Amino acid sequence: MNDTRTAQTSAPRIPADQLHAYVRAIWEHAGSAPREAQLVADHLVAANLTGHDSHGVGMIPRYVDSLRDRELKLNGHASVVKDVGAVLTIDGGKAFGQVVAHEAMELGIERANKLGVCAVALRNAHHIGRIGHWAEQCAKAGFVSFHFVNVAGDPLVAPFGGADRRIGTNPFCAAFPRAGKAPLVLDFATSAVAYGKTRVAYNQGKEVPPGSLIDHAGKPTVDPAVMMQAPFGALMPVGGQAGGHKGFGLAAMCEIFGGALSGGYTTHDDTLQQTNAIINCMLSVIVDPNAFDAPNAEAEADAFVEWVKASPLAAGVERIYAPGEPERATRAEREANGIPVDPETWRQIRDAALAAGLSHEQADGWSVRLR
Repeated sequence: MNDTRTAQTSAPRIPADQLHAYVRAIWEHAGSAPREAQLVADHLVAANLTGHDSHGVGMIPRYVDSLRDRELKLNGHASVVKDVGAVLTIDGGKAFGQVVAHEAMELGIERANKLGVCAVALRNAHHIGRIGHWAEQCAKAGFVSFHFVNVAGDPLVAPFGGADRRIGTNPFCAAFPRAGKAPLVLDFATSAVAYGKTRVAYNQGKEVPPGSLIDHAGKPTVDPAVMMQAPFGALMPVGGQAGGHKGFGLAAMCEIFGGALSGGYTTHDDTLQQTNAIINCMLSVIVDPNAFDAPNAEAEADAFVEWVKASPLAAGVERIYAPGEPERATRAEREANGIPVDPETWRQIRDAALAAGLSHEQADGWSVRLR
């Protein structure tokens, strides 16, 4: 790697409840109402618990910078701009995505409960975080959902066959609820790795998997510094050099479904972000499974999962996971043993806490501080 940072072999562990209290305190000092601070802390800590550190508390410095840029709007709420029954268009007003996406899903669930289905277009939301969180909200209420998301005006990924960043990490997500069982949840960025994972790797002094990045000259690299320092490289689409046309194709549809259909915007010369804001648009389709003539849907889904997991294991593989199982396993482990936060990420969070209004005594006095 090109920098002098030392790779961290392990990171100190912080109990989830203490980390949650610290995050909540940061945003209350910044000016968030208690409910907003609670929702943001719920979401960020849950992302860490499920192993998605890229979307967890490490996002706080970027959010504070966006607030300082006057982009992130505190204490805003979802606003319905068009209601035609089974289709809702909602504007987020650059408010916390953790708030407006939660509210948008609440509205969509309520409408799907009445009509059997609801398509919710959310535009102009500040970063809505881990999309699986919203699918899980729908699944908890008993609804199937799928979600197309764009990262508007913030290109980080090269198109298939391209050599510079032209498209966002544009996640796709889907969930299937099961009575008495955890839902099946598929949630992934359409880039080979999420941008936040390169940030985590950079802070820890680690490399990223081969096939994930290209440098500014379009050459493959494993050094996450190309995403953090100029001249910038780009993420590769899911599938890399061989199957990247599939990842790019899905990313393109997420861009159009999320950004264009929502009445928001897509990424091009006229929309490139010049601030620290992260703007998401999301098209969510929420469906009541009972609206279908499919009384055996859950049984058929379970039978399929059992069939797949009964496959003989490939060499070096311990088990086959159904969608959502790795996250649940990580959550159980981290709930028991704490959330790992590397010292560099913690330093950045502490600096953000000071910028948000905590005193040095408050920022250092919490039991969650790393020693």
